[in-house]
Amino acid sequence: MLSWTCNFRLCQTFYMPGQFEVMIERNFSSAHQLRGYKGKCENLHGHNYRLEIYARGHELDNIGLLVDFVDLKAAADEVVLYLDHRNINELPPFDELQPSAENLAKYVLERVAARVGDERVQIYKVRCFETPTSVATYQLD
Repeated sequence: MLSWTCNFRLCQTFYMPGQFEVMIERNFSSAHQLRGYKGKCENLHGHNYRLEIYARGHELDNIGLLVDFVDLKAAADEVVLYLDHRNINELPPFDELQPSAENLAKYVLERVAARVGDERVQIYKVRCFETPTSVATYQLD
C-alpha cells in the first residue's frame, strides 16, 4: 500500500498544471526578392524553406489527442501548395507585403490557425527556415 506521501506526490504529478504541444514540419521551394533591401537579396533568388508549425493546449480531446496530425498537416499543406515553386512577390498578400521569413512565418500561422485552431487548441508558433542556419519565428503570447 502506498503511503500518504507517495499518494500526494502521485496526485501532485498527475494534476500539475501544464500544457501539451505538437509540431509538424513542412518544406517548400520558392523565389522571392526583398524590396528596399540593399544587398544581393534585393535580386530575385530562391530558398528551400522549412516550416515548423506548433500547436498547444491544456486539454486533450475525448480520444486523447491535442490535435489530429492529419488535420494539422492538411491545413499546412494547403498553405505550402500556395507558396511552393512560385515567386512569392507575385502572390497576395506578398505582392504588397515584404516577403521576408518573418512575414512568411506570420502568414503561415494565421492561415493554419484559421483552419485548425479553436478554444482548446492554439496554433501559436511558426518557425520559417530560409536556410538550415537562418530562421525567423512568429509566436503568439
